[in-house]
Amino acid sequence: MSRAALLTIVLVFLPAMWTFAGGQQEGPVNTTDGVAIKGYDPVAYHTLGEPTEGSSRFTADWDGATWHFVSAEHRDLFVDDPERYAPHYGGYCAQAAAQNQVAEGDPEIWTIEGGRLFLNYNARFRRRFHNDLPGNIAAADRNWPGLRAGLIEAARGE
Repeated sequence: MSRAALLTIVLVFLPAMWTFAGGQQEGPVNTTDGVAIKGYDPVAYHTLGEPTEGSSRFTADWDGATWHFVSAEHRDLFVDDPERYAPHYGGYCAQAAAQNQVAEGDPEIWTIEGGRLFLNYNARFRRRFHNDLPGNIAAADRNWPGLRAGLIEAARGE
């Protein structure tokens, strides 16, 4: 089997595998046991310039997920403007979204472009995303509403 065929199979079936394994909980945000982006603080990418694990001491619920933060200050910044700090495409892989697919986003594989946080599945996907950043963002922006609707339907069992 070619690498491209294997990658396609993984991208198509990975979301279903997460659901059956108890990983993805509901809605459009990529969660593990209800916690968004594996517990990383989404504000830290913007303020500290690096991925930083949050704490269960500082949390906020938004868009069907619990978000962790390193401090009350970060939590409050997020609560005041979650759209500014949350990763786009629900924390799923931006390059996969550009290809009209869904794949997990890795909080360690990230990009901020135009003030927007994007996660990618792995370093290879990140490189592909960066090969045409404006074009890939535009494609992912076009594809996301349909992908999001599919994730919501899958979470509801429709």
